[in-house]
Amino acid sequence: MKYGFVIDNRKCIGCHACTTACKSEHDVAVGVNRTWVKQVEKGEFPNTRRLFSVMRCNHCTDAPCVEICPVEALYVRPDGIVDFDNDRCIGCKSCMQACPYDALYIDPKTHTAAKCNYCAHRIDVGLEPACVNVCPEHAIISGDMDDPLSEISELLSRQPVKVRKAEKATSPNLFYIDADDLSLNPTATTKESNYLWSSQEHGVGHYAKEAEKLAFSNTDVIAAVMEMNKQDNGQSNKENTPKSIDVLLGKGRRAYDVPDKGILWGWEVSAYVWTKAISAGSFLFAFIAHLMGHDIFSTSLSWVAIIVGLVFLGATGLLLIKDLDRPDRFLNVLLRPQWKSWLVRGGYSITAFGGLLTLLGAATYFGWTALMTPVIWLTAIVAVVVAIYTAFLFAQAKGRDFWQSPTLAIHMLVHSVMAGAAVYGIIALILGESTETLTLVTQVLITGMVINLVTIAFEMITTHPTNDAKLTVKSILSGRYKVLFWAGIILVGNLLPIAILSLVDSSMIVGVASALVLIGIYITEHVWVEAPQRIPLS
Repeated sequence: MKYGFVIDNRKCIGCHACTTACKSEHDVAVGVNRTWVKQVEKGEFPNTRRLFSVMRCNHCTDAPCVEICPVEALYVRPDGIVDFDNDRCIGCKSCMQACPYDALYIDPKTHTAAKCNYCAHRIDVGLEPACVNVCPEHAIISGDMDDPLSEISELLSRQPVKVRKAEKATSPNLFYIDADDLSLNPTATTKESNYLWSSQEHGVGHYAKEAEKLAFSNTDVIAAVMEMNKQDNGQSNKENTPKSIDVLLGKGRRAYDVPDKGILWGWEVSAYVWTKAISAGSFLFAFIAHLMGHDIFSTSLSWVAIIVGLVFLGATGLLLIKDLDRPDRFLNVLLRPQWKSWLVRGGYSITAFGGLLTLLGAATYFGWTALMTPVIWLTAIVAVVVAIYTAFLFAQAKGRDFWQSPTLAIHMLVHSVMAGAAVYGIIALILGESTETLTLVTQVLITGMVINLVTIAFEMITTHPTNDAKLTVKSILSGRYKVLFWAGIILVGNLLPIAILSLVDSSMIVGVASALVLIGIYITEHVWVEAPQRIPLS
């Protein structure tokens, strides 16, 4: 048994009865929707038509929201329905990042995730979903796709259908008859400020403030699409200059849509990636020095690795909790874990790292020399996991194509080592440490920055397979984030520190360069976290 939906666009009249019925059935709050009707106008007057597309959860066979959820709040029922338990949800918003279809939202009443659950309570008593019952044109068809005698099974066998974002390999179970890519593709049109109900683009109720943060610039989209059109068609800039946004975006524009949800993972996530890099990196730098014959662990500098590691690890935990919409349930990650989620694996890695740093501190203080070597090696392994696990968490967020980069783990590991070396550079300046330590800091910083620049170049230059990833790169290189990227990341965070460390050899210069490196790392994390979230998913 596998339940699914068919949306017959030959019949849909855009009456929003399904939206209203869903809100009534589930008491859905103002400003959020489990199902909604997106309307797009196509063509140029007088040759125009309006397209209606019912948007909702796709009840995917391989649901990325289920895989990333750290507490099993989302799960697949035996009948294929993707349901949720808001009593377990911690409000981490990972599921919202993982869903390529923008189907989830945070309920402003419970502060937990919610979405279409196929009216599972009605299915269990032999009824159809509320939206199916209320549709006046029978444009929404539900049923068991495995039953060859069901209406949905017969439609799927007779009619050509489309799904949204098939390239995501989620095996969605929501199918469209007579669908138009202009309506199904979220980046084919942009939200403007001059259409019916366009005030919703600023957000309503719970999401009003968050949506203001999004404010995805039409200029960025237009510039990016123009450039890609020019490359694809080999036309000049003059030929590609649109008379209107309708011409540019396939002669179509949105006529009705729901509010944007805004930046889901904000400064807290950028800051937690940064503090985590410092925490893991402070130990990894000491470990690298240990391998190179500079036995930091036998000097007072060993306490830098331990104390800085613990302090910034604590800051990481506080930032993670602050980002939750239900911080009172944060222990669910450890006590009710869903082990496929990298949020859970990362949580246990952070816990283990904190325990090992504490044990190393006790071994150093009490002189337990027999423990030192095995604990140092074990802590180094866990430190690497702590440094890079967020790359795997981001990879599980399938809704954000830019985060699927295979170099993201290298990017985060290099940042950790750079951050650790920078911390020692600043500490060495304050404590007046030896030239040997400063030389090692300089060597590690320069090597790390060179590798970092190569990694960034690879992430920016490599051909990206999806339009969403290309738009993200465009916004970083020449759009909204160009100043932060070129001035903050490339110049301040990398080229300037390399130049001054190569030309001048003094403790003051090492300290200044270290501070610039830490600033550059934070800006990088901010851009890498925020930019992909500005690409619309529906």
